[in-house]
Amino acid sequence: MSAAGERIIRSDACIREGARWLAAREVRFGEALRQTGPLPLRLRKDGFESLLDAIVSQQLSVAAADSIWKKLKAARLTEPHRIAAAGEEELRACGLSRPKIRYARALAEARIDYAALREMASEAVIGRLTEVAGIGRWTAEIYAMFSLGRADVFAPGDLALQEAARMLFALPERPAERALREMAEAWAPWRAVAARILWAYYRVAKEREGIR
Repeated sequence: MSAAGERIIRSDACIREGARWLAAREVRFGEALRQTGPLPLRLRKDGFESLLDAIVSQQLSVAAADSIWKKLKAARLTEPHRIAAAGEEELRACGLSRPKIRYARALAEARIDYAALREMASEAVIGRLTEVAGIGRWTAEIYAMFSLGRADVFAPGDLALQEAARMLFALPERPAERALREMAEAWAPWRAVAARILWAYYRVAKEREGIR
């Protein structure tokens, strides 16, 4: 548990516990897990670099985001003071668009107390992060899930989660963010594990479609 009294995912054992809980309460999750196999832990370090990486990745393919991130790392532009001091041309040379340069600088200037976030309730974390230009609720939820290990955070604005829910639950159409958020309430206190199941199921389903 965190200082805020929330369950924290720290290991594969936590993922397995959450997956068993979900499969026992929703037969479709059990069906999905039989297809996906063990779920990934997907934890990453918290802090400025993790949030900057999330900003870089927004609305880009994995390959494009990885390419930009490698250039930023090579240029040693993944720390707040270096982002703040860098010229626009230097950042653009790494592949950042003008809006993302603005967002990266806003993050560098935000003076977020990353250690304090670890002790805050998830909604408070999301509220603090979304005060920064360029960080929307999706980015903040992803940070809470994977950098802080929050077990009961979900990201219903994620298109892959929406599409996976449509396929797994045989819905007539892809659920909107609000509808999926309401649907996910039944998966508390393991909503972050439910998200992992849906993402894994999405990949399996898409690979299966590719074979056909």
